[in-house]
Amino acid sequence: MFVSFFPRPRLFFPAVVIWSAVCIGAWYALVKPFITTIGLVHPNAPPVIGAQYFVTPLFLVFDAYWWTATILFAAFWRASAPNRWWIWSILGSSLIAFAVYIQVQASVDLNNWFLPFWDMVQAALGHTRKVPAGEYYGDLVTFLEIAFVYVTVGALNQFLVSHWIFRWRTAMNNHYTLHWSVLRTVEGAAQRVQEDTMRFSTTMETLGVTLVNSVMTLIAFTPVLIALSKHVTRLPFIGEVPNALLWAGLAWSAFGTTFLALVGVKLPGLQFKNQRVEAAYRKELVYGEDDPARAAPPVLAELFAGVRKNYFTLYFHYVYFNVARILYLQTDNIFAYVLLGPTVVAGVITFGLLNQITNAFDQVRGSMQYLVNSWSTIIELQSIYKRLRAFESVLNAEPLDRLETSPGVV
Repeated sequence: MFVSFFPRPRLFFPAVVIWSAVCIGAWYALVKPFITTIGLVHPNAPPVIGAQYFVTPLFLVFDAYWWTATILFAAFWRASAPNRWWIWSILGSSLIAFAVYIQVQASVDLNNWFLPFWDMVQAALGHTRKVPAGEYYGDLVTFLEIAFVYVTVGALNQFLVSHWIFRWRTAMNNHYTLHWSVLRTVEGAAQRVQEDTMRFSTTMETLGVTLVNSVMTLIAFTPVLIALSKHVTRLPFIGEVPNALLWAGLAWSAFGTTFLALVGVKLPGLQFKNQRVEAAYRKELVYGEDDPARAAPPVLAELFAGVRKNYFTLYFHYVYFNVARILYLQTDNIFAYVLLGPTVVAGVITFGLLNQITNAFDQVRGSMQYLVNSWSTIIELQSIYKRLRAFESVLNAEPLDRLETSPGVV
């Protein structure tokens, strides 16, 4: 699954994490303070809002820093572990992550826009100052500038991602078909090569991009939320808490992740079992197209009974899982307003600050809820991984997973 596309995956992925951590640490500890010292960045300057945000000196320096780090990393792996797909697996992955970074920064830009715009709206509605129409519509044009950057980068990134996914599928397809004489004996081998490779690469991309987005959002918005926490010092039922919004978001997200992981613990095995029983039924039907002795009604009835039993079991377990997930997410929609209750009732923040705080809180909380929001996709990925893992077991002469040989429903 991985060795066909990435160079030496057991070392490559830890190296990605370590190199990313080193680069992030160097940026905040060395590079950013240096460019502040030489005057490229003024720490007390008001935030730039709109399309010009993306051409500020800080932004452009970071762009150069990102691609310098990427080229050094790619050059090392190109020299130490040559791989046919290195351009896509290393440079392509970095380009996708960079596009996600641009979109995250667009969200930061939009959060900066919230404060002046909604304070202006509050002033106009409360008749505390006269707001010219040009100022109002000018701020709306600024919003469209930010939205244009976000949407354009997102559309271009989706085009790149589609090609990236198919390259990974091609790499897996080539690897498995090269060993087809051995792998053909695995139950449902044709489906695993033809369908599961595409599903695996697509699902991994979805989870990977979401993870990168969550991490970047957390890095970008945590300082914003800490700065805004000075306006929210009290929490309901608790009282004074330093950085109250940050700690409350972390606790709430950790609770949701743990809660849904426990509730949905049975689903991965059932999803995998579902693929097995469907493949067995489809395989018998295919044999019946060429051999009249196969696909007899009693055999098909027995195989379809297995399909029916597993689906009904899956439906049952998804009922309570979905109830738990939806209840948590609906409560999550008002959680920020619950936290802001004492602050709002006391009237110590403006309407602009309220919108800016809730947006920043939602961004940070959402990034912390990566597992909550991705749990159904993770369950699907686990079932696909188990099916493709059987190929690895056969190629490495390892025993198959018990789910491959167990006739019972997990």
